Amino acid sequence: MANDKKLVEAITSMDVDFAQWYTDVVKKAELIDYSSVKGCMVIKPDGYAIWENIQKELDRRFKETGVQNVYMPLFIPESLLEKEKDHVEGFAPEVAWVTHGGLEPLQERLCVRPTSETLFCDFYARDIHSYRDLPKLYNQWCSVVRWEKTTRPFLRSREFLWQEGHTAHATAEEAEERTIQMLNLYADFCEEVLAMPVIRGRKTDKEKFAGAEATYTIEALMHDGKALQSGTSHNFGDGFAKAFGIQYSDKDNKLKYVHQTSWGMTTRLIGAIIMVHGDNNGLVLPPAIAPVQVVIVPVQQQKPGVLDKAFELKETLSNFRVKVDDSDKSPGWKFSESEMRGIPVRVEIGPRDIENGQAVLVRRDTHEKTVVALDEIDVKVKELLDEIQHHLFEKAKAHRDAHTYTATTFEEFEKTINEKPGFVKAMWCGCQECEDKIKELTGATSRCMPFKQEQLSDKCICCGKPAKKMVYWGRAY
Repeated sequence: MANDKKLVEAITSMDVDFAQWYTDVVKKAELIDYSSVKGCMVIKPDGYAIWENIQKELDRRFKETGVQNVYMPLFIPESLLEKEKDHVEGFAPEVAWVTHGGLEPLQERLCVRPTSETLFCDFYARDIHSYRDLPKLYNQWCSVVRWEKTTRPFLRSREFLWQEGHTAHATAEEAEERTIQMLNLYADFCEEVLAMPVIRGRKTDKEKFAGAEATYTIEALMHDGKALQSGTSHNFGDGFAKAFGIQYSDKDNKLKYVHQTSWGMTTRLIGAIIMVHGDNNGLVLPPAIAPVQVVIVPVQQQKPGVLDKAFELKETLSNFRVKVDDSDKSPGWKFSESEMRGIPVRVEIGPRDIENGQAVLVRRDTHEKTVVALDEIDVKVKELLDEIQHHLFEKAKAHRDAHTYTATTFEEFEKTINEKPGFVKAMWCGCQECEDKIKELTGATSRCMPFKQEQLSDKCICCGKPAKKMVYWGRAY
């Protein structure tokens, strides 16, 4: 058994060094590998399978709202990017440029897309003519490049995978409705599929997307008390439309500018899943997105009939994502490995179990063992997966709520931020000067102005002037 423990011993305890624990888990669970391209990662099969499950479920939900998938070019001409000044300034430090085609210098530099607003706008300017062409409800699945200085697997890399939705509407009201609709879609997805509770709200003007009228966000709390922006939805108003000349003829034959939205989620979500649910044994994956939901471990597999029964069980459980671990490793090692990989349910079966017509089910989240009859194992596994999904959400919600604090004075705010990692709810006057000062003095940023507002006091915690909004503050990834 000594060798079986090595897998877990290779993980730094999350209470000792959370950042190192995270790195250990993504490596040991074989989600990623480092590449020769600085700041970029190799997403290995298990990591990509999680993304595929996220993609499949999000894509289904998008299409239910009328969204269609398209694809835009990877490259953006510099002249096109510069049409929207605020947008360019927001991304300028992160842009990667192509300056040569083969051996020849290009007449105009090409930007490797950090996001595709300008390409969609250029397309819409040619494609939209009449009110009959609206709305346009498009999304694309692709990768983007942002030249980050500090990188971390999944959370921040120079190239990452995402989806970006881009819609065009006839009225401001339709655009706002779509913006909120997609934010709520994201929130429901995180809570129902990723078992990750989120706060829904609006970003401050300082934190909003460059070129947007308003940015809405869902914010999640990680195990270490840091916040993670997990999805955003932007209302562009008609600002981009005016910059790119995107007009349509209304029913009265009058020219009007469209109103646009954009919304996105990324592979950063995989990092969120790890940091919300993981433990010192490795990953803990919600069943809804786990690449393997059930692993069958044959005990004493060299004995007659054991492997046959294991594969027979696989057929019985074929409604789930299931595999048989028939490798020549010891059972103890297989148990540790399945825990490291976060597989929600482990089925153990050996000669004595077969004789008794039973198997042992082990939950990854609580390590609880249950003996079940083989003739009802499919029903019991389904019940167990549902219980695990629910339990992970409730556990994460309890953790978030226990690490959400309230402050009514700056002294209380500063003490809480420094001593109690988590969200701090506090009132704000709406002035960026106070927002900047809070960040400078405490390292905390405004995470969002939640839709569900509370009147904690009538004064801004920073300047003491009349408060306008209650804000969730926190240190963040």
